[in-house]
Amino acid sequence: MPLSADVRPLPTVVAARPSVQWAPSAAALATIALGAAYIAQTISGKQAALFLVGVAAGIVLYHASFGFTSAWRAFIIDRRGDGVRAQMLMLAVTCLVFFPALGAGQLFGQPVRGSVSPIGLGIVVGSFMFGMGMQLGGGCASGTLFTVGGGSARMLVTLAAFIAGSVAGATHLPRWETLPAFKPSSLVVQFGPALGLAISLTAFAAIAAATIVIERRRHGAVVFDWRQTMRGFAPLRGPWPLAAGAIGLAAVNIATLYLAGRPWGVTSAFVLWGGKILQFAGADLHSWSYFAPAARQAELGASVLRDITSVMDFGLILGALAAATAAGRFAPTWRIPGRSLAAALLGGLLLGYGARIAYGCNIGAFFSGIASGSLHGWLWFPCALAGNFVGTRLRPAFGLSRR
Repeated sequence: MPLSADVRPLPTVVAARPSVQWAPSAAALATIALGAAYIAQTISGKQAALFLVGVAAGIVLYHASFGFTSAWRAFIIDRRGDGVRAQMLMLAVTCLVFFPALGAGQLFGQPVRGSVSPIGLGIVVGSFMFGMGMQLGGGCASGTLFTVGGGSARMLVTLAAFIAGSVAGATHLPRWETLPAFKPSSLVVQFGPALGLAISLTAFAAIAAATIVIERRRHGAVVFDWRQTMRGFAPLRGPWPLAAGAIGLAAVNIATLYLAGRPWGVTSAFVLWGGKILQFAGADLHSWSYFAPAARQAELGASVLRDITSVMDFGLILGALAAATAAGRFAPTWRIPGRSLAAALLGGLLLGYGARIAYGCNIGAFFSGIASGSLHGWLWFPCALAGNFVGTRLRPAFGLSRR
């Protein structure tokens, strides 16, 4: 089909495909296989399956370069909306399965529940902080993990600060929860699955259409990258078109809902990891309000492999590592400029603290929250976008490119 007059393809640059890095690729695949086998033997087959779903998430994120941070920055700075439109496609596909399942309370016979949280000041402040952290830290929750797996030393710093910020946010969360807030509310419950789905799909289409209008006003044409087509699609080595990434992440969340009984999340594991580190150092976390519930008390005393979010996060890192080595692009560098290091530390702290008090990150609150019909996810989105706007303008002060 010929392109319309106001749609132009980007120039295609043909570059030699890097060779597969066989040794690290074999090591990554062996670690994944052994990890799945060990989890299946010591925990359960379902937990091992969730680990492999995490692996799939890492592969999708890396090969599709599906970044929330870069997509929102491209829209803020250049008014390019292809990444935002891909996110709307991801949400639409997920909602098509989530809403009927959540309305019925089961998916293929498995009991399921959505990610629905209260609406209060913590959502507003926390998501804004998270948005700033995305641009300073260089990634979101899923983005931090898959770039760590891809070999980014800077993102290791962001991840460490992310964990520290998550623990700090957990200590303050009870205070935030004492502030006035609206009760958890879901479109599925308020309007029913069918009408709630229609409202959501209309909103996704409106947001996508708005990005097209804004992009056309800035550039005179909507420019589509050829990566968004299936031309040159290499499933094992990448790159993947953004549309494939969107559908792949929708499949990851649907599989998580089926296996775990609830949607995909990322950052709750960071609090657990930080808590276990503090425990090892001699801290008594049993007196903390955050860890007062019996389930969290049990998590502190159990293997981290029993935590669904943790095993999926581990899988995500290994999946990204496998994808990077298969693509021939695993090349970690350890030099980090001072100002960039400072941005990684500050950004990570903002990400961790913001995610805790906002009941989630770009995955748990934005993706899974909106896919669950939760109004807290819809509030998280514009507040986080505002934080990205501020964070983008702060990037040059830390020696980071605005693009």
